[in-house]
Parts: sequence; structure tokens; C-alpha cells
Amino acid sequence: MFERLLKRLARGLNQAGLPYMVIGGQAVLLYGEPRLTKDIDITIGVDLDRLPEVLRVVNALSLRPLADPQTFTRQTMVLPCLEPESGIRVDIIFSFRPYELQALGRTTPVKLGDEEIRFVSPEDLIIHKVIAGRPRDLEDVASVLRKNPTADLAYIQRWLGDFATALN
Repeated sequence: MFERLLKRLARGLNQAGLPYMVIGGQAVLLYGEPRLTKDIDITIGVDLDRLPEVLRVVNALSLRPLADPQTFTRQTMVLPCLEPESGIRVDIIFSFRPYELQALGRTTPVKLGDEEIRFVSPEDLIIHKVIAGRPRDLEDVASVLRKNPTADLAYIQRWLGDFATALN
């Protein structure tokens, strides 16, 4: 079910010209240890001025927004959706800060069937997970590091240092 939905999402976002990367648990499945995940998290590299385009993709994919897009998404930068057929939740995260924009340029294309899906790089996944800092996220970091011994630690440390400074 997840693979089918990931392929549909990739196709829809690519056709709309919306830069994206799959993050969260789905990326951990690619780079780390298998684990249960109940949703799909996608970062898109656009500002809220492109919300109407994103909503067209959401509607074309028969996803149902779980909150009022005009209010909730503008307040949180997240468009939570549900695919009614499978019950899978899809969180579309709007992000256009310099870090996310460069992370979008470092994505790893993964071929699933006839569709290429862009996943966050292992290094950027680690950065996301360390910043989130929940126990599950830190377990994911350890798993990703074990499976990716050639990860660029200098890159990770540089960005985490920048975030530590910015977040105090």
C-alpha cells in the first residue's frame, strides 16, 4: 500500500513541478532498520503561495485534507491528508528555508517500479531526526548510522552546529 501511494505522490508532485523529498519513517525504512510506520511525510520546497497547486495535486490523488488548508496549513506549514482507500496519512510539509532547499538538492532518487521517488539523503535524515530529538528519532539515527558508515559526518556536524546556534 505504501509503495503504491509513494509512486502516486511522486508522479503527481513531479507532474506539478513541485520539488519534494520523502522524509520520516519511510526514509528510515530505506536507510535504517525496518520498523513500523503509519504515515508518509513529504517536505516540499515551496512557499505557501503555491498552496493552490499543492491542493490540486492532493485532489487529483483523491487525498482528503484533515484540516482546513487555508487556516491550519498557513499556521503550521503542514497539510495533513488521508488516503481514504488505505487509511494512510500523508503529511505535506511546506519548507523553503535555505537548509531544506539545499537538502532538496541532495535527495536520493530511488526507483520503485516505473516511478522514481526522491528520498531525503541519509545525512539530512539524520539531521531531521536529531533535531526532532524524540527517543524513537534517536533510535532511528543510530540505525541509519549503522547502515550508512560512509555518511558525511562533517556535513551533519556543520548543520547541527548551525541549528544549535540558531535554536540556542
